[in-house]
Amino acid sequence: QVQLVESGGGLVQAGGSLRLSCAASGRTFNSYDMGWFRQAPGKDREFVATISRSSDFIYYKDSVRGRFTISRDNAKNTVYLQMNSLKPEDTAVYYCGAQRTQYAGSYYYPNEYDYWGQGTQVTVSP
Repeated sequence: QVQLVESGGGLVQAGGSLRLSCAASGRTFNSYDMGWFRQAPGKDREFVATISRSSDFIYYKDSVRGRFTISRDNAKNTVYLQMNSLKPEDTAVYYCGAQRTQYAGSYYYPNEYDYWGQGTQVTVSP
């Protein structure tokens, strides 16, 4: 069992930055690949970024590549999402997910994740 708690969301002007954190409970954090997703009102939850358990594989949604950076610290059981040059279209609730078994491309699909946090709101004003 893994419990995930996101933090770091808030209100920021366009062009600003935020750093999201996702703290995991338990002693098996380094057994999970991790992902960040987001969900805007009226829309499906969408993939943002993923990082493998050993950080040797990282992948981003096209629209955030070059602006967002995912990282993890297995000693602290935490995964991060550094978000720079934020745009109003980045406004959403951001969720982190933990995935026990990953196959090619599975990081993209929310239903392939085993655990989710409660989410943190990110609002970017024009």
